[in-house]
Amino acid sequence: MRWEARAAATRLTAGDVHGVALTWVDNAGLTRVKTVPVARLAQVAERGVGMSPVFDVYLVDDSMTMSRHVGGPDGDLRLIPDLGRLTVLAGQPGWAWAPVDRHDQQGRPYPGCQRLFARRMAALAAERGIELRMGFETEWIVQRDGAPACTGPAYGMARVAELAGYLDDVMCALTDQGVEVLQLHPEYMAGQFEVSVAPSDPVGAADLAVLVRETVRSVSLKHGLTPLFGPAVVAGGVGNGGHLHLSLWREGKNLCRDGGGPFGMTAGSEAFLAGVLHALPALLAIGAPSPASYLRLEPSRWAGVFQCWGLENREAALRFITGAPDDPDGANAEVKCFDPAANPYLVVGSVIAAGLAGLEARAVLPAPVQGDPAACDGSSDAGPAPERLPRTLPEALGHFDRSDMLREALGEVLFEAVAAVRRAEIELFDGKSPQEIADATCGRF
Repeated sequence: MRWEARAAATRLTAGDVHGVALTWVDNAGLTRVKTVPVARLAQVAERGVGMSPVFDVYLVDDSMTMSRHVGGPDGDLRLIPDLGRLTVLAGQPGWAWAPVDRHDQQGRPYPGCQRLFARRMAALAAERGIELRMGFETEWIVQRDGAPACTGPAYGMARVAELAGYLDDVMCALTDQGVEVLQLHPEYMAGQFEVSVAPSDPVGAADLAVLVRETVRSVSLKHGLTPLFGPAVVAGGVGNGGHLHLSLWREGKNLCRDGGGPFGMTAGSEAFLAGVLHALPALLAIGAPSPASYLRLEPSRWAGVFQCWGLENREAALRFITGAPDDPDGANAEVKCFDPAANPYLVVGSVIAAGLAGLEARAVLPAPVQGDPAACDGSSDAGPAPERLPRTLPEALGHFDRSDMLREALGEVLFEAVAAVRRAEIELFDGKSPQEIADATCGRF
């Protein structure tokens, strides 16, 4: 490890890089950081950097709460950088970045570490012969002096023309960092854009979600722009999503196609996705974790607010995509009800846990939904109208608290810390108007 870190430090120094940002994401969805000089990288890779565990119970406004296991001034952890993810930051000259795993002072894995949780769930899937490929969509609204930075229509080329230099810099910065960009395009809201990147392993996908967001942030600031990643910027408007795409693979074969199940799914793929669909009410406390999340989760806005699935149905919470017949990588599923307030490591780990529970139960999917579920009255052959997912964070938290599956997967320390942060943020925003909630959160993530 020390030799690898010294070699990395030599390369960074030769590239005129002076500091390394070491990041983790807390349970409120905020990316926290400690930075170290490149000259200390070898020592840090071996011994870590100190950080209090209390950040696991920080809220979005930087106030603190307590959980059964975490809170107060006592204790210390070590942040151990993953040198395999070390990246020179194109948008921040002089800087490199690496995500961290958190360990205690004796070097043991910290049970509250969200990244280690994601790694553990991916390993459980691998034990069952399943490789997961995942990827997040990143949406943001870019403003200049408090107003949308472009005025062109939704998905319009006019927006690209207005901000061509900015978007070019975003794309080039990501590419220079080794990130494979699949799409970069205007979205629905004024000043809103989306970037999608190539899928990766679950932990890698969460790492990329952090890297992409911080790259967009850096490039935006260089252009005098303010990027807003919160779930809601304008109450009553369409918010920012943080959709998760996933596919299951075994021995190089995509299990989302060439099977005998719905739309070509294999039995294993169907069972996994059925487990995710069944767990969505509880998963919302992970993937839509802020009171602001529920300003976005409105019907008929492609936010996926009904507990149903469908083929290429952008109103279903779980959208299935078959892909082109000659594209084995194209078949995948998309969870649409998640947003950028979520900790991506918690998201991938919890979705895997839910999917594995579905595999264990040999679960099957209900009939798919066509059209807008909000207009479904249950009179068609497709069966009863789908259930609405939780409309508020307290409702989602209730499902989370009752989920033995998530409690077992997360472990007591992490489960209780997540629940404590959710309860405290419910209290923090109690009595606030929708726009007050949006204003207090949209720029924090």
